[in-house]
Amino acid sequence: MGRTVGLRWALLRLVSRGVRVIGEHLMDYAACDGRHDRVRVPVVTQFVERDRQRPLPIDVTSDESVRTAVELVREEAGLLDVLVNNAGIVTNEAGVADGSKPISEVTAADLETIYATNVFGIVRVTHAFLPLLSAADHPVVVNVSSGLGSLARVTDPQRFEAARFPAYASSKSAVNMLTVQYAEALPEFKINAADPGYTATDLNDHRGTKTVQEGADIIVRLATIGADGPTGGYFAADGPVPW
Repeated sequence: MGRTVGLRWALLRLVSRGVRVIGEHLMDYAACDGRHDRVRVPVVTQFVERDRQRPLPIDVTSDESVRTAVELVREEAGLLDVLVNNAGIVTNEAGVADGSKPISEVTAADLETIYATNVFGIVRVTHAFLPLLSAADHPVVVNVSSGLGSLARVTDPQRFEAARFPAYASSKSAVNMLTVQYAEALPEFKINAADPGYTATDLNDHRGTKTVQEGADIIVRLATIGADGPTGGYFAADGPVPW
């Protein structure tokens, strides 16, 4: 749910470039009987082909759901140019936000819920779509990370990232490592991690200092890099982010 609008802006800007791209966002909450209860809902993935954009329901925590999505894209397009792994949550199974309780009370179950989407979801989706990406001339994968995944920034007391979000921050550090591992193993791909910055989204109750359009800039840039572009990097709008 956090970067839903930002991703939508990124995808709309990619439509005019004639690429076949998939980007995900996760709806973490849904209104039920006037209340906001945490429920499991599918990722509302956007599949863009040429001048068409349409939802592609997919639950990144479900092998079956991901396989179904792959088959739909295979039937409609035959290949995939760009995969944007953007699904992310900040709450545990009970709906408690990461960082809202002392780290001494954080359990393995808290991390398991967040990692299931933020980390294992990336592996599940990337693995499943690799054959379709491999059919593209210049396959690109963008893993949406965060400055909270940077060890250098989290340990700098002058940075806003120097905050305690043990599950979410460590999940984004894991995303960065996965990005490097995939990039090293698949040199014919361009695989990078994007830090949209402190963007005003649902994840931070719209307290971010950047607009969603500004946050989407780096996603678009990395999604449209050429064959001579970087791979295995970690980038924000103003350049490389320290690991």
